[in-house]
Amino acid sequence: MSDSMHPYQRLQIELAELIEKTPPGERLLSEPMLAQQLHVSRATLREAMRAFEGQGLIRRRQGIGTFVVGRATVIESGLEVLQSIETMADSINLKVTMGALHINQIESDEKLANGLKVEVNTPLIKVERVILGDNRPVAFLVDILPENVLTPAELEVGFNGSVLDLLLQRGSPNLLKSYTEINAVAAPTDIARALEIQRGDVLLMFQAYLYDDLGRAVNFSKSYFIPGYFRFHVVRKVGPMAVSRSDD
Repeated sequence: MSDSMHPYQRLQIELAELIEKTPPGERLLSEPMLAQQLHVSRATLREAMRAFEGQGLIRRRQGIGTFVVGRATVIESGLEVLQSIETMADSINLKVTMGALHINQIESDEKLANGLKVEVNTPLIKVERVILGDNRPVAFLVDILPENVLTPAELEVGFNGSVLDLLLQRGSPNLLKSYTEINAVAAPTDIARALEIQRGDVLLMFQAYLYDDLGRAVNFSKSYFIPGYFRFHVVRKVGPMAVSRSDD
């Protein structure tokens, strides 16, 4: 390697070579031992490892260690049309399944009441689940809906993990559009545990309201994606150039 190479670049190359040589499923050395072997601080090592975790090449499990998982199949989709993970995966012949599922009845707080246009303390259904791709956790999904839109009984049989697909197959309400905000967030403890990653690791979070053809918000959702397993893009038209105007 070139002597002029930046130490962080050198670390990334050495880590890439180590990961390449380690069979999928095998555990790497502990962070202290690996940092000592590579002559870097644990903070620097952790930063570099997050980059490889984002690519889906390794998975760090809290209190257990770091495992090589090999290259993952990437689910790629445009954002112009709202689709479930199951639909996106089916387009590339990738089998995804639902992991842990939790269904709870909650009451709307002021924020949810405003968003869903219901009264405070209105009964709501909260659906939380892990989505697996190639038997690895790749996403954590949360949907919150009024009970007049979806009941727990409808989730007892045949639910595959997608509330969107369930509503589309049922045909009511007639879904029209979604307003979505996209952010990079640090994984909170409960979601990190569910996704078998480290607390604080970066996730893509889609926060959305789903509307029917009458303009009613029928669902509030938060979707957390591990970046290495997803690639999203947007096709945009080129708009006219803004013309500056000066006062006469």
